[in-house]
Amino acid sequence: MPNLAAANTIYRTDYTSPPFLIDTIELDFELEPQRTTVINKMQVRRNPEAKYSPKFQLDGEVLQLISLHLDGMPYKNVQIDETGLTLYEVPDAFELTITSACEPANNTSLMGLYLSNGHFFTQCEAQGFRKITYFLDRPDVMARYTVTLRANKTAYPILLSNGNLIESGDLADGKHYAKWHDPFAKPSYLFALVAAQLVALEERITTRSGAQKLLQVWVEAHDLDKTRHAMDSLIHAIQWDEARFGLELDLERFMLVAVSDFNMGAMENKGLNIFNTQYVLANPQTATDIDYTNIEAVVGHEYFHNWTGNRVTCRDWFQLSLKEGLTVFRDQEFSADMAAADAVNAAAARANQRIENVRILQQTQFTEDAGPMAHPVRPESYVEINNFYTATVYEKGAEVVRMYQTLLGREGFRQGMDLYFQRHDGQAVTCDDFRQAMADANQRDLTQFEGWYSQLGTPYVSVRTRYDEAAQTYAVTLAQHHKPAPNALQVVRAPLLIPFALGLVDTNGQDLALQLDNENAPGAATRMLELSAAEQTFCFINVRRRPVPSLLRDFSAPVIVEYDYTDDELIFLLAHDSDPFNRWAAGQQLATRTLLTHARQAENTQLNTHETNPALIEAFGSVLRNPTLTPAFRAQVLTLPTEAYLAEHMDEANPAAVHAARQNLRVQLANALSDDWFAIYAQHQTPGPYQPTPAAMGQRALKNLALSYLTDSEHTERTLHLAQTQYDTANNMSDRGAALSALIHLGGELAQAALTDFYQRFENEPLAIDKWFAFQARQTRAEMDVINVVRTLLRHPAFTSKNPNRVRALIFSFISGNPAQFHAPHGAGYTLWAEQVLALDTLNPQLAARLARLLERWRKFIPPLREQMHKALETVLASAQSKDVREIIHKALLSAPQE
Repeated sequence: MPNLAAANTIYRTDYTSPPFLIDTIELDFELEPQRTTVINKMQVRRNPEAKYSPKFQLDGEVLQLISLHLDGMPYKNVQIDETGLTLYEVPDAFELTITSACEPANNTSLMGLYLSNGHFFTQCEAQGFRKITYFLDRPDVMARYTVTLRANKTAYPILLSNGNLIESGDLADGKHYAKWHDPFAKPSYLFALVAAQLVALEERITTRSGAQKLLQVWVEAHDLDKTRHAMDSLIHAIQWDEARFGLELDLERFMLVAVSDFNMGAMENKGLNIFNTQYVLANPQTATDIDYTNIEAVVGHEYFHNWTGNRVTCRDWFQLSLKEGLTVFRDQEFSADMAAADAVNAAAARANQRIENVRILQQTQFTEDAGPMAHPVRPESYVEINNFYTATVYEKGAEVVRMYQTLLGREGFRQGMDLYFQRHDGQAVTCDDFRQAMADANQRDLTQFEGWYSQLGTPYVSVRTRYDEAAQTYAVTLAQHHKPAPNALQVVRAPLLIPFALGLVDTNGQDLALQLDNENAPGAATRMLELSAAEQTFCFINVRRRPVPSLLRDFSAPVIVEYDYTDDELIFLLAHDSDPFNRWAAGQQLATRTLLTHARQAENTQLNTHETNPALIEAFGSVLRNPTLTPAFRAQVLTLPTEAYLAEHMDEANPAAVHAARQNLRVQLANALSDDWFAIYAQHQTPGPYQPTPAAMGQRALKNLALSYLTDSEHTERTLHLAQTQYDTANNMSDRGAALSALIHLGGELAQAALTDFYQRFENEPLAIDKWFAFQARQTRAEMDVINVVRTLLRHPAFTSKNPNRVRALIFSFISGNPAQFHAPHGAGYTLWAEQVLALDTLNPQLAARLARLLERWRKFIPPLREQMHKALETVLASAQSKDVREIIHKALLSAPQE
């Protein structure tokens, strides 16, 4: 197969400094839906640090050039093509004025300037600014922006842009204007404007330095009652960043704007964060506990970018994790601190947050590392940069940042952050610059740590132990290795520096105080070993009885541990490990082992009634009944690994066998522990007004997990009554949604009546209707032909392919959230996938590429499914037009066969 992407590939090693710099830019917008005119006046000078070039190239796409003036005079020595403008024989410094036009109403890609519900919004990261005006659209060109917006006052009463509002007023012909100035230099990807009919929730706060700040959350009028949680999250984020890192809000105001049509979760534009409504709007009737948690995290994430991403930005897009990995780490720490602050058991709340972060990493990023899109945290090449907003850049990047804190300590990490800002405020820099600041601030050689940025794949750490009863020593040997690269790349890998947290648990369930053979006295119960060679042995002394090792506590590094635990050892750790993360991990490993054994039996015998080890059921029952464990933690432990996660652990994935095995275990746990589930359900009600606190969320999580298990028990009528009663009386979406899921799983007329009621109840609430689509797409009852349900819903008046949230709710939920039905042997799921990828490719290539990625692991599956997926991939490749989709399909088809 010819390499269709090679000619368009961009390589990190080819980076060169921009030949010109733009110090200031004045933008003047005449906003009209069909044709918006933009006057762009730039002060340009030659970059003294770059190689001389006689020509000045500007990026521009789908623009109409109206006029071009250099130092006030028309300039004709210019070439125009579909990628931009090239000016020849320009002076060393000049003023360039470009007048151009774009068509927001026809922009369905949601990149650049576009319309949503008739209002103007922008999305410029990564390369959307070039769809607004001609510019050096790259992150290392930082300019100070002054923006004037003009529009019809009745249609667009609110005019917003980055920075501070310096002037506004009325104009002739029913128009008005607003002029904004951002005092901080920024790259073009951080530009934003909004022109819409919106209202705002406002708060004024005082920062630690005594400065007064205005905070605004802008939404459509009917959503104003759903903004309080987002505002509170913003205030908490501002206060946390001041306390934890000494970073203060640097503008007079900070604005959040919610838009219903948005490709991403949110965007950190300087001072004007534009959000998908999903991550702003919340009230108890329409938002679940997970929604409330996500809003807090995403609001925090985008605010934290104000410093880690905006004040210090990335030099080029290969350094994307410099801002994203660091900021994900910061939002994880923020969420953990917020949960701990409101919790009775702060340590348990932090652990629960850590478990959730790692669960996402293991289910998404580890899978990515094993597939054709595997790449280092700092990629070496790309065809379409939008395809590299990945779990590796974000989640693994956050784990890399966390390892700095693990190695250097919280105080040392703060010192590194302080030095980073001291050196690089106002600059566009690299991952190496961040690493060097951490090293210099702590007088630590971190050269070896560079491998975490440059090497792809998930490291494996195999563990061997040896207990010498006579000498009372316990030796732990750690050896690191990688699996072969999944995308046919020949990778040279050097040993990484891996912080490996370890504890030893004695036969009484107590942690040992650990003493290495070169130490004079026992130390802490958890020791942070530094694995820096291919293999190292650590010998602990004064170990009087053989312990059970607790490995990689708190998930101290993003690695896969290989150690041959017995079932009894896992059950012991599940009951006794003092590290909550490893206690959860023991339960997950035990369940995974059982489920994979059953899945293989289901493949070979077509049976789905395998008997489960009674000790496993009793171990889970002990967790369920243990009142010393928080409800939230019990809900985490008792939630079985997902079908997608289990399929990744098979040599050849068989979704039907995995589903049968998982369903079989659920039935056994439901029936064997039915009395406990009913008791838990009764004990963990949350009467009174809805509270989005960690304690109340934990109660609801465990109660609704109990209801979910009971739907698979033999107590059908009793469970049906509980589900219907909960649906009818619920005062919050978490409870109503859980009850609706239970009714759908049980089936029958009550399920259909509840679905009808839910739609009628929330017909005017788009985010709730998204849930209505998703509930139906994820239903797993064997007798339901869900693909036909999905096809019917595609024709529903409430469905539109132009809204990414709606597409994700129905199509993505079915494909990624219902593997057994999607991968049905007849292959109709793959036909649906191909149709939808190609349909979206013409509307929104970025969204289409994300959908395309859901089949990139096609080689992982059993032959009958693999063959049909291959045909579907070939179908898409033959017709796809965007480089977004073609890069994904091309890499998937070229990926190496499974080892």
